[in-house]
Amino acid sequence: MSYSIETIKQEVLEDRDYLVSLRRYLHTHPELPREEYETAKFIEEELNKIGLNPRRVGETGVYALLEGSKPGKALILRADIDALPITETHECSYKSVNPGKMHACGHDAHTACLLEAARILVKHKEDIKGSIAFCFQQAEEIGYGANIFVGEGLVKGDRCFGIHLASNILAGKVSATAGPNNASVDYFKIKVNGACAHVSTPELGVDAAYIASMITVGAQGLVTRRTNPTDSVIIGIGKIVAGTAYNIVAGEAVLEGTIRVMYPEIRSKVKSELKELAENTAKLYGGSAEIEYQDFTAPLINPEIPSKEVAEVAAKLFGRDNVITNRPYSLGGDDFAEFILEVPGCYAYVGSGNPEIKETTLAHHDSSFDIDEKSLEVATTLHVAYALEYLNDNI
Repeated sequence: MSYSIETIKQEVLEDRDYLVSLRRYLHTHPELPREEYETAKFIEEELNKIGLNPRRVGETGVYALLEGSKPGKALILRADIDALPITETHECSYKSVNPGKMHACGHDAHTACLLEAARILVKHKEDIKGSIAFCFQQAEEIGYGANIFVGEGLVKGDRCFGIHLASNILAGKVSATAGPNNASVDYFKIKVNGACAHVSTPELGVDAAYIASMITVGAQGLVTRRTNPTDSVIIGIGKIVAGTAYNIVAGEAVLEGTIRVMYPEIRSKVKSELKELAENTAKLYGGSAEIEYQDFTAPLINPEIPSKEVAEVAAKLFGRDNVITNRPYSLGGDDFAEFILEVPGCYAYVGSGNPEIKETTLAHHDSSFDIDEKSLEVATTLHVAYALEYLNDNI
Protein backbone atom coordinates (compact mmCIF):
# COMPACT_ATOMS: atom_id res chain seq x y z
CA MET A 1 0.00 0.00 0.00
CA SER A 2 1.21 3.50 -0.76
CA TYR A 3 -0.67 5.17 2.06
CA SER A 4 -0.85 5.29 5.82
CA ILE A 5 -3.11 7.09 8.27
CA GLU A 6 -0.50 9.82 8.59
CA THR A 7 0.01 10.26 4.84
CA ILE A 8 -3.75 10.59 4.32
CA LYS A 9 -3.88 13.36 6.92
CA GLN A 10 -0.94 15.06 5.24
CA GLU A 11 -2.54 14.90 1.79
CA VAL A 12 -5.68 16.58 3.08
CA LEU A 13 -3.66 19.21 4.93
CA GLU A 14 -1.70 20.04 1.77
CA ASP A 15 -5.00 20.65 -0.08
CA ARG A 16 -6.59 22.66 2.73
CA ASP A 17 -6.73 25.97 0.85
CA TYR A 18 -8.38 24.31 -2.13
CA LEU A 19 -10.85 22.52 0.15
CA VAL A 20 -11.79 25.77 1.89
CA SER A 21 -12.22 27.51 -1.46
CA LEU A 22 -14.63 24.79 -2.62
CA ARG A 23 -16.74 25.19 0.49
CA ARG A 24 -16.78 28.98 0.32
CA TYR A 25 -17.75 29.01 -3.34
CA LEU A 26 -20.65 26.67 -2.63
CA HIS A 27 -21.69 28.71 0.41
CA THR A 28 -21.78 31.86 -1.70
CA HIS A 29 -23.95 30.23 -4.38
CA PRO A 30 -26.67 28.21 -2.60
CA GLU A 31 -29.60 26.65 -4.44
CA LEU A 32 -32.85 25.26 -3.09
CA PRO A 33 -33.95 21.62 -3.26
CA ARG A 34 -34.60 20.39 -6.82
CA GLU A 35 -33.12 23.65 -8.16
CA GLU A 36 -29.42 22.78 -7.74
CA TYR A 37 -28.60 23.15 -11.45
CA GLU A 38 -25.51 25.34 -11.09
CA THR A 39 -24.34 23.35 -8.09
CA ALA A 40 -24.59 20.12 -10.09
CA LYS A 41 -22.73 21.72 -12.99
CA PHE A 42 -19.96 22.85 -10.61
CA ILE A 43 -19.67 19.34 -9.13
CA GLU A 44 -19.47 17.82 -12.61
CA GLU A 45 -16.72 20.22 -13.61
CA GLU A 46 -14.68 19.34 -10.52
CA LEU A 47 -15.13 15.61 -11.09
CA ASN A 48 -14.17 15.94 -14.76
CA LYS A 49 -10.95 17.70 -13.72
CA ILE A 50 -9.81 14.63 -11.79
CA GLY A 51 -10.67 12.18 -14.55
CA LEU A 52 -14.03 10.85 -13.41
CA ASN A 53 -17.06 10.65 -15.70
CA PRO A 54 -20.03 12.03 -13.77
CA ARG A 55 -23.65 11.53 -14.76
CA ARG A 56 -26.84 13.24 -13.68
CA VAL A 57 -29.28 11.54 -11.36
CA GLY A 58 -32.69 13.05 -11.84
CA GLU A 59 -32.26 16.67 -12.86
CA THR A 60 -29.78 17.87 -10.25
CA GLY A 61 -28.09 14.92 -8.56
CA VAL A 62 -24.60 13.81 -9.64
CA TYR A 63 -23.03 10.33 -9.59
CA ALA A 64 -19.53 9.14 -10.43
CA LEU A 65 -17.83 5.76 -10.07
CA LEU A 66 -14.16 5.13 -9.33
CA GLU A 67 -13.00 1.62 -10.19
CA GLY A 68 -9.93 0.45 -8.31
CA SER A 69 -6.99 -1.41 -9.77
CA LYS A 70 -8.12 -4.73 -8.27
CA PRO A 71 -11.52 -6.40 -7.82
CA GLY A 72 -13.17 -6.15 -4.42
CA LYS A 73 -16.04 -4.65 -2.49
CA ALA A 74 -18.29 -1.76 -3.45
CA LEU A 75 -18.47 1.34 -1.25
CA ILE A 76 -20.88 4.27 -1.60
CA LEU A 77 -19.97 7.75 -0.32
CA ARG A 78 -22.74 10.35 -0.21
CA ALA A 79 -23.05 14.11 0.30
CA ASP A 80 -26.18 16.27 0.15
CA ILE A 81 -25.98 19.46 -1.92
CA ASP A 82 -29.11 21.59 -1.38
CA ALA A 83 -29.60 24.78 0.63
CA LEU A 84 -32.46 26.32 2.62
CA PRO A 85 -34.95 29.16 1.96
CA ILE A 86 -33.26 31.44 4.50
CA THR A 87 -31.84 34.95 4.10
CA GLU A 88 -28.29 34.89 5.46
CA THR A 89 -27.55 37.44 8.20
CA HIS A 90 -23.96 36.42 8.87
CA GLU A 91 -21.57 39.02 7.46
CA CYS A 92 -18.61 37.22 5.92
CA SER A 93 -16.58 37.30 2.72
CA TYR A 94 -18.44 34.23 1.43
CA LYS A 95 -21.98 35.36 2.31
CA SER A 96 -24.75 34.07 0.05
CA VAL A 97 -25.31 36.16 -3.09
CA ASN A 98 -28.64 34.46 -3.79
CA PRO A 99 -31.40 36.34 -1.91
CA GLY A 100 -33.50 34.16 0.36
CA LYS A 101 -31.20 31.16 -0.06
CA MET A 102 -28.52 29.95 2.33
CA HIS A 103 -26.41 26.94 3.21
CA ALA A 104 -27.54 27.06 6.83
CA CYS A 105 -27.11 23.36 7.50
CA GLY A 106 -23.61 22.54 6.27
CA HIS A 107 -24.40 20.91 2.94
CA ASP A 108 -21.87 23.20 1.25
CA ALA A 109 -19.22 21.65 3.49
CA HIS A 110 -20.50 18.11 2.87
CA THR A 111 -20.21 18.64 -0.87
CA ALA A 112 -16.76 20.22 -0.68
CA CYS A 113 -15.42 17.42 1.52
CA LEU A 114 -16.65 14.67 -0.80
CA LEU A 115 -15.23 16.46 -3.84
CA GLU A 116 -11.84 16.73 -2.14
CA ALA A 117 -12.08 13.10 -0.98
CA ALA A 118 -12.74 12.05 -4.58
CA ARG A 119 -9.73 14.06 -5.72
CA ILE A 120 -7.45 12.26 -3.26
CA LEU A 121 -8.94 8.80 -3.81
CA VAL A 122 -8.42 9.04 -7.58
CA LYS A 123 -4.70 9.41 -6.82
CA HIS A 124 -4.91 6.17 -4.81
CA LYS A 125 -6.54 4.10 -7.54
CA GLU A 126 -3.75 1.53 -7.21
CA ASP A 127 -4.60 1.16 -3.51
CA ILE A 128 -8.29 0.53 -4.12
CA LYS A 129 -9.62 -3.02 -4.22
CA GLY A 130 -13.15 -2.70 -5.58
CA SER A 131 -15.05 0.48 -6.34
CA ILE A 132 -16.18 3.75 -4.79
CA ALA A 133 -19.40 5.45 -5.87
CA PHE A 134 -19.64 9.19 -5.20
CA CYS A 135 -23.26 10.32 -4.75
CA PHE A 136 -23.94 14.05 -4.65
CA GLN A 137 -27.56 13.94 -3.65
CA GLN A 138 -30.09 16.67 -4.33
CA ALA A 139 -33.06 17.78 -2.21
CA GLU A 140 -32.26 16.23 1.16
CA GLU A 141 -34.14 19.01 2.93
CA ILE A 142 -37.44 17.85 1.42
CA GLY A 143 -36.77 14.12 1.64
CA TYR A 144 -36.64 13.72 -2.14
CA GLY A 145 -33.20 13.02 -3.51
CA ALA A 146 -32.23 9.76 -1.81
CA ASN A 147 -35.17 7.94 -3.34
CA ILE A 148 -34.12 9.13 -6.79
CA PHE A 149 -30.71 7.51 -6.35
CA VAL A 150 -32.34 4.35 -5.00
CA GLY A 151 -34.88 4.31 -7.84
CA GLU A 152 -32.15 4.49 -10.47
CA GLY A 153 -30.44 1.45 -8.96
CA LEU A 154 -27.34 3.33 -7.83
CA VAL A 155 -27.50 2.39 -4.15
CA LYS A 156 -26.12 -1.11 -4.35
CA GLY A 157 -22.96 -2.41 -2.75
CA ASP A 158 -21.36 -3.64 0.45
CA ARG A 159 -21.21 -0.42 2.50
CA CYS A 160 -22.46 3.14 2.38
CA PHE A 161 -21.06 6.06 4.32
CA GLY A 162 -22.13 9.66 4.84
CA ILE A 163 -21.13 12.60 6.99
CA HIS A 164 -23.10 15.49 8.50
CA LEU A 165 -21.51 18.38 10.35
CA ALA A 166 -22.80 19.12 13.84
CA SER A 167 -22.55 22.52 15.52
CA ASN A 168 -23.22 20.97 18.93
CA ILE A 169 -20.08 18.83 18.70
CA LEU A 170 -16.66 20.44 19.08
CA ALA A 171 -14.57 20.67 15.93
CA GLY A 172 -12.07 17.82 15.92
CA LYS A 173 -14.49 15.25 17.30
CA VAL A 174 -16.47 12.59 15.44
CA SER A 175 -19.64 10.70 16.35
CA ALA A 176 -20.17 7.20 14.96
CA THR A 177 -23.09 5.95 17.02
CA ALA A 178 -24.83 2.65 16.36
CA GLY A 179 -28.63 2.46 16.57
CA PRO A 180 -31.19 5.25 16.13
CA ASN A 181 -29.64 8.56 15.09
CA ASN A 182 -32.44 10.46 13.34
CA ALA A 183 -36.21 10.30 13.21
CA SER A 184 -38.47 9.41 10.34
CA VAL A 185 -40.07 12.40 8.65
CA ASP A 186 -43.63 12.32 7.33
CA TYR A 187 -45.26 15.44 5.95
CA PHE A 188 -49.03 15.68 6.20
CA LYS A 189 -51.75 17.97 4.92
CA ILE A 190 -55.23 17.81 6.42
CA LYS A 191 -58.08 19.44 4.50
CA VAL A 192 -61.17 20.19 6.57
CA ASN A 193 -64.45 20.73 4.70
CA GLY A 194 -67.10 22.79 6.43
CA ALA A 195 -69.85 25.20 5.35
CA CYS A 196 -69.91 28.98 5.41
CA ALA A 197 -72.42 31.03 7.37
CA HIS A 198 -72.59 34.39 9.11
CA VAL A 199 -70.76 34.32 12.44
CA SER A 200 -73.98 35.38 14.13
CA THR A 201 -75.63 32.12 13.04
CA PRO A 202 -72.92 29.47 13.45
CA GLU A 203 -75.53 26.72 13.69
CA LEU A 204 -76.29 27.25 9.99
CA GLY A 205 -72.73 26.49 8.97
CA VAL A 206 -69.93 24.06 9.79
CA ASP A 207 -66.93 25.83 11.25
CA ALA A 208 -63.82 24.43 9.59
CA ALA A 209 -61.56 26.75 11.61
CA TYR A 210 -62.94 25.38 14.87
CA ILE A 211 -62.56 21.80 13.65
CA ALA A 212 -58.96 22.54 12.65
CA SER A 213 -58.24 23.88 16.12
CA MET A 214 -59.71 20.76 17.73
CA ILE A 215 -57.57 18.55 15.49
CA THR A 216 -54.50 20.58 16.48
CA VAL A 217 -55.19 20.13 20.18
CA GLY A 218 -56.21 16.51 19.77
CA ALA A 219 -52.99 15.68 17.93
CA GLN A 220 -51.01 16.58 21.04
CA GLY A 221 -53.25 14.23 22.99
CA LEU A 222 -52.14 11.42 20.68
CA VAL A 223 -48.58 12.13 21.76
CA THR A 224 -49.23 12.45 25.49
CA ARG A 225 -52.05 9.92 25.95
CA ARG A 226 -51.77 7.35 23.15
CA THR A 227 -47.98 7.02 23.04
CA ASN A 228 -45.59 5.44 25.51
CA PRO A 229 -43.73 8.34 27.17
CA THR A 230 -40.42 6.56 26.51
CA ASP A 231 -41.08 6.57 22.76
CA SER A 232 -40.01 9.86 21.22
CA VAL A 233 -42.86 11.15 19.06
CA ILE A 234 -43.59 14.59 17.63
CA ILE A 235 -46.73 15.66 15.81
CA GLY A 236 -45.98 19.22 14.79
CA ILE A 237 -48.49 21.41 13.00
CA GLY A 238 -46.67 24.39 11.58
CA LYS A 239 -49.26 25.93 9.29
CA ILE A 240 -53.04 26.49 9.49
CA VAL A 241 -55.00 28.40 6.86
CA ALA A 242 -58.74 28.90 7.32
CA GLY A 243 -61.60 31.18 6.37
CA THR A 244 -62.07 34.17 4.12
CA ALA A 245 -63.25 37.00 6.41
CA TYR A 246 -63.54 37.87 10.10
CA ASN A 247 -67.33 37.61 10.15
CA ILE A 248 -67.80 34.43 8.15
CA VAL A 249 -67.82 30.91 9.54
CA ALA A 250 -64.88 29.26 7.78
CA GLY A 251 -65.96 26.84 5.10
CA GLU A 252 -62.55 25.29 4.68
CA ALA A 253 -59.31 24.87 6.58
CA VAL A 254 -55.96 23.34 5.74
CA LEU A 255 -53.37 22.16 8.27
CA GLU A 256 -49.80 21.21 7.37
CA GLY A 257 -47.34 19.50 9.65
CA THR A 258 -44.95 16.65 10.28
CA ILE A 259 -44.69 13.45 12.28
CA ARG A 260 -41.30 12.45 13.71
CA VAL A 261 -40.67 9.08 15.35
CA MET A 262 -37.67 6.80 15.91
CA TYR A 263 -39.06 3.36 15.02
CA PRO A 264 -41.01 2.08 11.97
CA GLU A 265 -43.76 0.33 13.94
CA ILE A 266 -44.54 3.48 15.94
CA ARG A 267 -44.49 5.49 12.72
CA SER A 268 -47.35 3.51 11.15
CA LYS A 269 -49.35 3.56 14.38
CA VAL A 270 -49.17 7.35 14.81
CA LYS A 271 -50.04 7.98 11.16
CA SER A 272 -53.12 5.78 11.48
CA GLU A 273 -54.23 7.47 14.71
CA LEU A 274 -53.86 10.98 13.28
CA LYS A 275 -55.97 10.03 10.27
CA GLU A 276 -58.67 8.63 12.54
CA LEU A 277 -58.56 11.73 14.77
CA ALA A 278 -58.94 14.14 11.86
CA GLU A 279 -61.81 12.26 10.27
CA ASN A 280 -63.75 11.67 13.49
CA THR A 281 -63.27 15.21 14.83
CA ALA A 282 -64.56 16.69 11.60
CA LYS A 283 -67.53 14.31 11.57
CA LEU A 284 -68.42 15.19 15.19
CA TYR A 285 -68.89 18.86 14.25
CA GLY A 286 -70.69 18.22 10.96
CA GLY A 287 -67.81 18.41 8.53
CA SER A 288 -65.36 16.07 6.87
CA ALA A 289 -61.61 15.80 6.64
CA GLU A 290 -59.06 14.12 4.41
CA ILE A 291 -55.38 13.62 5.20
CA GLU A 292 -52.56 13.33 2.69
CA TYR A 293 -49.16 11.95 3.68
CA GLN A 294 -45.78 12.30 2.00
CA ASP A 295 -43.02 9.96 3.15
CA PHE A 296 -39.89 12.13 3.35
CA THR A 297 -37.63 9.58 5.01
CA ALA A 298 -37.46 6.54 7.23
CA PRO A 299 -35.75 6.62 10.64
CA LEU A 300 -31.97 6.66 10.31
CA ILE A 301 -30.67 3.69 12.25
CA ASN A 302 -26.95 2.93 12.02
CA PRO A 303 -26.17 -0.81 12.00
CA GLU A 304 -23.66 -1.86 14.64
CA ILE A 305 -20.84 -3.32 12.51
CA PRO A 306 -20.45 -0.40 10.05
CA SER A 307 -20.62 2.04 12.98
CA LYS A 308 -17.81 0.19 14.78
CA GLU A 309 -15.75 0.26 11.57
CA VAL A 310 -16.09 4.02 11.24
CA ALA A 311 -15.37 4.55 14.95
CA GLU A 312 -12.21 2.44 14.63
CA VAL A 313 -10.94 4.47 11.67
CA ALA A 314 -11.81 7.74 13.40
CA ALA A 315 -9.89 6.62 16.50
CA LYS A 316 -6.82 5.86 14.36
CA LEU A 317 -7.06 9.31 12.79
CA PHE A 318 -7.99 11.55 15.70
CA GLY A 319 -7.49 9.55 18.90
CA ARG A 320 -10.11 7.56 20.77
CA ASP A 321 -10.85 10.49 23.09
CA ASN A 322 -12.21 12.38 20.08
CA VAL A 323 -14.63 9.63 19.01
CA ILE A 324 -18.21 9.60 20.33
CA THR A 325 -20.16 6.34 20.18
CA ASN A 326 -23.17 7.24 22.33
CA ARG A 327 -24.46 10.51 20.91
CA PRO A 328 -28.15 11.09 21.79
CA TYR A 329 -30.48 10.69 18.82
CA SER A 330 -32.19 13.63 17.17
CA LEU A 331 -35.78 14.05 16.00
CA GLY A 332 -34.44 15.81 12.95
CA GLY A 333 -34.51 13.61 9.87
CA ASP A 334 -32.06 12.81 7.09
CA ASP A 335 -32.84 10.80 4.00
CA PHE A 336 -29.47 9.06 4.07
CA ALA A 337 -31.69 6.63 5.96
CA GLU A 338 -32.90 5.42 2.57
CA PHE A 339 -29.31 4.54 1.60
CA ILE A 340 -28.85 2.52 4.80
CA LEU A 341 -32.08 0.61 4.13
CA GLU A 342 -30.54 -0.55 0.85
CA VAL A 343 -26.90 -1.04 1.90
CA PRO A 344 -25.45 -1.46 5.42
CA GLY A 345 -23.74 1.76 6.40
CA CYS A 346 -22.99 4.47 8.90
CA TYR A 347 -23.93 8.12 9.10
CA ALA A 348 -21.26 9.93 11.09
CA TYR A 349 -21.43 13.38 12.66
CA VAL A 350 -18.34 15.58 12.50
CA GLY A 351 -18.05 18.43 14.98
CA SER A 352 -18.07 21.94 13.52
CA GLY A 353 -18.55 23.99 16.68
CA ASN A 354 -15.97 26.31 18.20
CA PRO A 355 -16.93 28.32 21.32
CA GLU A 356 -14.55 31.08 20.23
CA ILE A 357 -16.54 31.61 17.00
CA LYS A 358 -20.16 32.28 17.97
CA GLU A 359 -21.69 31.50 14.57
CA THR A 360 -20.25 27.98 14.61
CA THR A 361 -22.18 27.07 17.76
CA LEU A 362 -25.57 28.21 16.50
CA ALA A 363 -28.26 25.70 15.68
CA HIS A 364 -28.44 24.39 12.17
CA HIS A 365 -30.91 26.38 10.03
CA ASP A 366 -30.06 29.61 11.88
CA SER A 367 -29.61 32.58 9.52
CA SER A 368 -26.11 33.22 10.94
CA PHE A 369 -25.00 29.57 10.91
CA ASP A 370 -21.36 28.93 10.06
CA ILE A 371 -18.73 26.25 10.68
CA ASP A 372 -15.24 25.99 12.06
CA GLU A 373 -13.44 25.13 8.83
CA LYS A 374 -11.20 22.72 10.73
CA SER A 375 -14.16 20.38 10.35
CA LEU A 376 -13.55 20.28 6.58
CA GLU A 377 -10.20 18.57 7.11
CA VAL A 378 -11.69 16.11 9.60
CA ALA A 379 -14.60 15.12 7.38
CA THR A 380 -12.48 14.77 4.24
CA THR A 381 -9.83 12.72 6.04
CA LEU A 382 -12.50 10.42 7.45
CA HIS A 383 -14.03 9.88 3.97
CA VAL A 384 -10.66 8.97 2.48
CA ALA A 385 -9.37 6.85 5.34
CA TYR A 386 -12.60 4.88 5.77
CA ALA A 387 -12.75 4.16 2.04
CA LEU A 388 -9.19 2.88 1.83
CA GLU A 389 -9.22 1.00 5.12
CA TYR A 390 -12.56 -0.71 4.42
CA LEU A 391 -11.76 -1.69 0.85
CA ASN A 392 -8.35 -3.01 1.89
CA ASP A 393 -9.83 -5.09 4.73
CA ASN A 394 -7.89 -3.19 7.38
CA ILE A 395 -10.87 -2.96 9.75
